Amino acid sequence: MKRRTFLTSAFVGTAAIALGVNLYSPEFIAANRSQDSQHRLLFSALLPVFLDGALPEVESLRRAAENRTLDAITQTIAMLPEESRAELEQLLGMLEQRLGLLILTGSMTPLMMRTAQELVTLLEYWRNSFIELMVTAYQGLRELVMASYYSCPEHWSRLNYVKPTFLGTET
Repeated sequence: MKRRTFLTSAFVGTAAIALGVNLYSPEFIAANRSQDSQHRLLFSALLPVFLDGALPEVESLRRAAENRTLDAITQTIAMLPEESRAELEQLLGMLEQRLGLLILTGSMTPLMMRTAQELVTLLEYWRNSFIELMVTAYQGLRELVMASYYSCPEHWSRLNYVKPTFLGTET
């Protein structure tokens, strides 16, 4: 066998295996994807990065704030216009697939398996990217997470915001 034939065969075989791994979806993976139709797992990896310093230090309070924010994200996505929701779903779908991750991040490692520093580096790259689409993706994810977090009244105290009261009305 010639060296060129061997290298070509190895490359084609590796590409086929990578594509097969990306497309292969056993029942338990398919079940998890259907249960995570709201992208809670993906956002649970991104929340600590976007909300660094805003989340409570106590673990039980932190977990409650994260869960409340994940619920708010689901509600916010549901209220988006159809076109914006479709674009967001496309981005989130790509971030949950290995081939999409490879295209968007240069690595097939799922976001949930990356360290906080790796996620910060990735998001900073998107934020300062010369590709407008990456900047838009960063801004969209950040705005969604921040708006959902601060839409919850229990988080307003971090902003020193107090709900206004009007004369003659009860709180």
